[in-house]
Amino acid sequence: MILAAYACDSALTRGRRIPEPVAPTRSDFQRDRDRIVHSTAFRRLVYKTQVFLNHEGDLFRTRLTHSLEVAQLGRSIARTLQLNEDLVEAIALAHDLGHTPFGHAGQDALNACLQRHNPESAGFEHNLQSLRVVDTLEERYPTYNGLNLTFETREGILKHCSKRNARHIEAREPGGVAHRFVGQAPNGPVWRQPSLEAQLANLADEIAYNAHDMDDGVRSGLLSLEQLEDVPLFSQYRRETLTVYPGLQGRRLLFETIRRMLSAQVYDVIDATRLALQRARPADVDAVRQHAALVCFSDQMALQSTSLKRFLLQNLYRHPQVLQTTQAAQQVVHDLFDSYMADPAEMPQAHIDRFDGIDSDLAPNARPERVVADYIAGMTDRFAAKEHERLKGHAIFPV
Repeated sequence: MILAAYACDSALTRGRRIPEPVAPTRSDFQRDRDRIVHSTAFRRLVYKTQVFLNHEGDLFRTRLTHSLEVAQLGRSIARTLQLNEDLVEAIALAHDLGHTPFGHAGQDALNACLQRHNPESAGFEHNLQSLRVVDTLEERYPTYNGLNLTFETREGILKHCSKRNARHIEAREPGGVAHRFVGQAPNGPVWRQPSLEAQLANLADEIAYNAHDMDDGVRSGLLSLEQLEDVPLFSQYRRETLTVYPGLQGRRLLFETIRRMLSAQVYDVIDATRLALQRARPADVDAVRQHAALVCFSDQMALQSTSLKRFLLQNLYRHPQVLQTTQAAQQVVHDLFDSYMADPAEMPQAHIDRFDGIDSDLAPNARPERVVADYIAGMTDRFAAKEHERLKGHAIFPV
C-alpha cells in the first residue's frame, strides 16, 4: 500500500530505545504488533472487564474483545486515508494493557490507594501504566525488560498523561513520547498531537466502546430499545433500519441499527479527516505533531457522539446495579492494596524482589507502593476476586 506523506513509515521510524536488527520479513510496526499479541499482559485482557464484571456473563465485552474491535475499526479507516494500518493496529491492541481489574472502578480505587498511602505519589494512570507494561514490566527477552517497541507505537499508547508524570518521562527521554504533554522544551519543537495513526486509534476507541456498551447494556437488561430512542444517533439509524426491514425486532433490530451507526461514524471520520488534512496540508509526520488534531468527526457527528456518551453515563455507567458492583470492586482493590502493603510476603517473590530496586522508567526507586500497584494492576478480575477471598476469608463476587 502507498502511504500518504503525513503517514508514519516504518522505514523512517524513530526507532527503539534499545537498537535491534531489522526483521527480514516484517516491518518494525508489524513486529511491535506481534510482540504485543504474544505478551502476557495481552492475554490477561480476556479476563479484564469493560462495564460488566467477568462473573456477570460470558458474552459481555472484555478488554481483549474491545481492543480487537478498536483495531478492526482503526485498520479500516487507516486503509482509506492511506495511513499506516500496522501502526494503528499495534496501538489499538496495546492501548488497554495497563488497565486494572474491574475496569475504571479498579483504576479509581488504585489511584486512591496510592494517594492515600503517599500524598506525593504520582498516582495511577492507566495510559501511563500501559506504557509501563511495554517499557518495563513485561519480562520476555534475555537482555532487557519490556517489549522494546518503536517510538511511534509507544507515543500512541500514551494517550493521556499528567503534567507531573510527563515531566519525569521527558527528563529521561527528551523530545520523547511525553513531549506533547509538557509544552515548549528547550531547543525543541512544540508538539501538540501524536501521529495521525495514534489520533485514529484514539477515536476508534471512542467509537467502539460507545457502540458495544449500548449492545452490552441492552443484553444486560439495564437499557431498553425504548430508552435508546432518546439518543439521536441511535434513533436515526433505528428508523432507517425499520424503513428497510419493517417489523424487525429484538436483537436483530439492535445489531442492524448499531451496524449502520458504526458505518456512518466511520465514513464521517474519513470525510471530516480528509477535509482537515486538505486544509492543514501537513508535509510530514512532524508537521502533524505541531498541528491541532486532524483525525476527527464532523461537527454534527461530534455533537451526536457526545450526546450518546452522556446518555450512557447517566443510564448505564451510573445505573444503581452497576454502581453497586463498582463499590464492591473498589473494596476488593483497597483490601488487596492494604493487605500487600502490610505483609508483602503475600505477593510472589518476584514482586517482593523489586522493592527498592532501580526502576528508571517511572521513578528513581521501585517503592513498595508502586510494586504493589503494579501487581494489582496486572491482575484479572477473576484472580483479584480469588486473592481477596484468600486474604479476607470471604467472597465478594462469585468466581
